[in-house]
Formats: sequence, structure tokens, C-alpha cells
Amino acid sequence: MKRFLIAGAALLLSASALADECDNATTQLELNTCSAQQYQAADKKLNQTYQAAIKRAAAPQRELLKKAQQAWITLRDADCTFIGSGTEGGSIQPMIVNQCLTEKTAEREAFLASLMQCEEGDLSCPLPPGN
Repeated sequence: MKRFLIAGAALLLSASALADECDNATTQLELNTCSAQQYQAADKKLNQTYQAAIKRAAAPQRELLKKAQQAWITLRDADCTFIGSGTEGGSIQPMIVNQCLTEKTAEREAFLASLMQCEEGDLSCPLPPGN
């Protein structure tokens, strides 16, 4: 339960910070560019957290985490393509897709980060506690 509270708080903070970055964008091109930068920042943070989780995981869990991450990427991309399909061909579509990618990527990063907070004896957590 503690992991999900931490993940939720991290998600709210990241969403707020991301929203602030685009406050001055006025044209659709600027909004699209800003949303792409936000997604890139979220993806970079996710990759850092993922690499830390991979390093902490034991060999069997490492392979399972890699498979889970690959499956999650496939699902995320399909979901966001679907979300953006309502604006297919419109100038707003890149922003809609990028916002979806950013949101789902931040959620995944928060989830992986919560796994890095496991306490000794928590059998529901696949990663060992940090040193």
C-alpha cells in the first residue's frame, strides 16, 4: 500500500511540473514541441529508474522485469495510438499522443520507483531492499 501512495504522489508532482512547462506555449506547433519535450524528459527518468531496478534485481527477476517492460512498452504505445486516433490527421494529434505517452511513462516510472522502496520482509515486492 505504501508503494502505491508513493507512486501516486510522484505522479501528481510530475504532472504538475510538466503542466507548468507549457504555460507559455501559444501555437499548436509550440504545444506539440513542448509535449514532445515533456515525453522525452519522462522517458529519460523512466529509463534511469528502470536501469536502477535492473541492477538491483536478482538474475531471474531481471529477465522477468525485461519481459514486463517490453510488454508494457507495447501496451503503452498501442493505448496512446488509440487515444490519438480521434484526432487522426489533425495538428493536435502529436500533442494528444505525447501527453498520453508522458502520463503513462510517468505512471510506470512511479511504479518502478515504488519497487525500489521495498522494506525487508515485504514478500509482495520482487526487488530486494536497497543497502
